[in-house]
Amino acid sequence: MPPKTPNPVDIHVGSRVRMRRMLVGMSQEALGEQLGLTFQQVQKYEKGSNRIGASRLYQIAQTLNVPVDYFYDGLAANGQQTAAGFSDGPAADFNLDFLSTAEGVALIAAFSSIEDVDVRKRVLDLVKVLARSPSNEH
Repeated sequence: MPPKTPNPVDIHVGSRVRMRRMLVGMSQEALGEQLGLTFQQVQKYEKGSNRIGASRLYQIAQTLNVPVDYFYDGLAANGQQTAAGFSDGPAADFNLDFLSTAEGVALIAAFSSIEDVDVRKRVLDLVKVLARSPSNEH
């Protein structure tokens, strides 16, 4: 019998848990301790292979200091990911999965720490130019 495929909503919610946990600098072990779970259970939640119940999601939101609806941000009514809040370019150009990686979290943290709005705009322009460079094409 083939393994059950996780529901896309569970995957999305789990990836948002992972992204927030990483943004606050918390390990899976530490989150598990706060919730009375093993790190393996946290890992399964983050992958979407285990569905997070309402009371557990509320507990996770409290622990990670975000409202419960944070975990549903970027999810359309049909359960598909959206690029809500990103107006530069089509939704297909935005990869929400990247944000839940260590590299994505580090990039967001570094970019968010730039206080000067003009500098942030220049950094964004630079990244856009680099993304279009011939060396970036495979």
